[in-house]
Formats: sequence, C-alpha cells, structure tokens
Amino acid sequence: MHCPGHLELSRRDLLIATAATSVAISAAPSLAHAQNQTSPAARPASSTVNLTVNGSPRSLDLDNRTTLLDALREHLHLTGTKKGCDHGQCGACTVIVEGRRINSCLSLAVMHEGDEITTIEGLGTPEDLHPMQAAFVKHDGFQCGYCTPGQICSAVAVLAEIKSGMPSHVSADLTAAAEFSEMEVRERMSGNICRCGAYPNIVEAITEVAGRQG
Repeated sequence: MHCPGHLELSRRDLLIATAATSVAISAAPSLAHAQNQTSPAARPASSTVNLTVNGSPRSLDLDNRTTLLDALREHLHLTGTKKGCDHGQCGACTVIVEGRRINSCLSLAVMHEGDEITTIEGLGTPEDLHPMQAAFVKHDGFQCGYCTPGQICSAVAVLAEIKSGMPSHVSADLTAAAEFSEMEVRERMSGNICRCGAYPNIVEAITEVAGRQG
C-alpha cells in the first residue's frame, strides 16, 4: 500500500512530464520550419536561365527540375505548345531549339541556357501565317487541333532537315538519293501522333510547302 505522500509525488512528476511533452510537440513544427529556412539542403536548387524565345531574350528564375515545356507554358504563358503524354511519345510539345525539333517535355529548361527557341507563336500570327500554318488550314491538316502546334513545328523542322541532307533514323537511303516522297515525310513525322487521324491531310500540307521551297 502506497503512502499518500508518495502517491502525490508521482502525480506531480506525471503532470510535469506531460506538460514538457506538450511543449516539445508544439515547438517541433516551428523548429522544423526554422531549419528549413536556414538549411540549403532543404530547399530545391534553382537557377537563372537565359533564353531567346521567338526572337525575344527572356530570363527566368526556375527550379532546376522545371522542364522546358513547363517553363514555356507556366512561366512565359506560351500555351500554344501542348502538354500531351508528358513522356515524349506523342509530339504535342514539339518546339524548335537551335534549328532542331525536340520534345520539350523531356528536356530541362536549365539545359538550354543561351539557346534560341521557336514555338508555334513564333512561326506566324493570325494576320500573317507561316506558309506551313497556311497549308495546314488549306488542307484541313487538323481536327481537334490539340496536336497541331507540335505537328507544324515538327513539319517546319522536317523540311529543314531534308534540305540540309540530315538522314532520318530509318530512311537514310532516301535522303542520300535526294528523294522527297510521302514515305519520307511520314517517316520523319512519325513521332507526332494525331489521334484524330488527319495524317493524309498533314502529308499533303507538308508536300505542298516543300514543293514551293523547291
């Protein structure tokens, strides 16, 4: 049997321990916040990235994990470039970087310091369409239109590739022979998916522009 004095002491110790625990728990978030504010390792790394986009110099402070696609859409508000699969499989996000087409969803913005980037907004305007844009309209090279910006950017780059003699990954023999055919166009455009199935019209638009360029 415990004496009253001993029992009272135990209760006091319990109350003190409980109060100390409550103070520690309430202080923990503040302490963690303070540590996050002072510890560089707790913050995502960021960088200032300088780009030339559609002929204009742009400087962006970005999380190093930001893709080129998100930099264009979310930071520069150039929403013509579409986010489709976000895995580099559909081509909706195609832009032209230093004269070559890339899937912008697969590339980090910080990898393009100093690069010149052209998006669909930089090719033409409603009042002054790029020849490829005009050809897509003429030949109904789109239906829902979601993939169209990527298709057009890719098509512009494709004609530049063929003109420069850059081989495709399969039909290099056609390029070497300086042949331009529907097969060549389809092969080079195979990375751009049109879920509406407007491929014949897309090919017609591209071949017409190619014919004008000679």
